Amino acid sequence: MTDLATLEPPTFVFPRPALPSVPVRGERAEYPVRRIFCVGRNYADHAREMGVEVDREAPFYFTKSPLTLVHTGARVPYPPGTQNYHYEMELVVAIGAEAYQVAVADAPKVVFGYAAGLDMTRRDLQLEARGKQRPWDFGKDFEQSAVIAPLTRAGRFALADQPIRLTVNGAVKQDAHLSDLIWSVPEIISHLSRYYHLGPGDLIYTGTPAGVGPVVAGDAILGTIEGLAAVELSVGAAA
Repeated sequence: MTDLATLEPPTFVFPRPALPSVPVRGERAEYPVRRIFCVGRNYADHAREMGVEVDREAPFYFTKSPLTLVHTGARVPYPPGTQNYHYEMELVVAIGAEAYQVAVADAPKVVFGYAAGLDMTRRDLQLEARGKQRPWDFGKDFEQSAVIAPLTRAGRFALADQPIRLTVNGAVKQDAHLSDLIWSVPEIISHLSRYYHLGPGDLIYTGTPAGVGPVVAGDAILGTIEGLAAVELSVGAAA
């Protein structure tokens, strides 16, 4: 019988990637990220601008790999395979406790913090997939497509009717309020926790307001939510 205590630890055929993390505002600590969930069409005006009916039956989701995460202030190359690269400004929620089948009333208790984020999108690939009733992965889950600012702990940010805005080269493109969300943060957490064992390391991008649009090399994006650190991104030439 093999003595497990005498076994050498495993080696890897290439260096094991480090877990991505997000700085916590005002602290040296960082929040390690294991999963990224994104809510689709969670503002009525955005659903309409995308040419679809507002769905109030239940929220729906897509995912991004944690390896798509990029910190605010980055300069990223225009991504391959697209001619229609879009910004989407979003409130991001970071889960801080185990959460499975959580009631709406209890959902705020599992929130670690909040951040401003960008769900960058290859819109032409997303719409092509949607038209063929295929998954959105090519349009949504690609390198450096989940941009995030430092997290603010939940105790330092009272979620209410804060403005959520985005500018490109100083021109306002998105301008709404968090109260415009179709599905609130507690409702999203409660619903998602019926299907996943949520826990520390899970980020939820909660959806984007109307006004999404394209950016090109040389553009500078600035997204703000009152009370949170701003998120910034500049677009470079295609690599």
